[in-house]
Amino acid sequence: MIFTNNLTKSYGNLTALDNLNLEVKEGEIYCLLGANGAGKTTTINLLLGFMKPTSGNAFINQLDVVEHSKQTKQYLAYIPENLMLYPSLNAIENLDYFSGIANKNFNKKTLESILTEAGLQASAFYKPVSKYSKGMRQKVGVAIALAKDAKVLLLDEPTSGLDPKASFEFGRLLQKLRQKGVATLMATHDLFRAKEVATTIGIMKDGQLKQQWSVDDITLSDLEKNYLETMSYNTIEL
Repeated sequence: MIFTNNLTKSYGNLTALDNLNLEVKEGEIYCLLGANGAGKTTTINLLLGFMKPTSGNAFINQLDVVEHSKQTKQYLAYIPENLMLYPSLNAIENLDYFSGIANKNFNKKTLESILTEAGLQASAFYKPVSKYSKGMRQKVGVAIALAKDAKVLLLDEPTSGLDPKASFEFGRLLQKLRQKGVATLMATHDLFRAKEVATTIGIMKDGQLKQQWSVDDITLSDLEKNYLETMSYNTIEL
């Protein structure tokens, strides 16, 4: 569902993404780890069609993102670090609005059912989103993906700032989407959550994919060790 072939993005002499090759199939969760500036967000922006690559290609469901921008967007749902919803509207109204943009129209009962599936408590359905925690807003984002019947989910630091319980709940929602066959690419700093939810983990640095593993082939301890070594951080022995 997600495929890149030597995907590169440069700004003058600066190469933000350098010949990236990765693949995320149906029902897989690929977590990209890396420091700020590693190329994670650039990768997501290229897949979203927010910018054009300098060279190489990105594909969503076998369609080139540049040549078939409108069609590929139909398969996508995107949840950034800070999800932009209409603060004065409640969850039902926000979901109804964003579903309409995707040409999906639901009655109130169905909208409530989708929000319930996304893990939002019923008592919050009709409260203004301005009163929501970040975790609650992210659940509305998942509901939008469910309503759109998205086949590909792109996430940019979705658990940043979430407390452990909210982060755990978000990970559980990703597993539900995985069971529906959704292909997920998540950029994150959270090694623990990546190990918990991913099927594949990659480490990026300086725009390059440095290492990649199936999650079953690496322990959390080894993941942390490899991450620190790749980032060239010095560890302190206590």
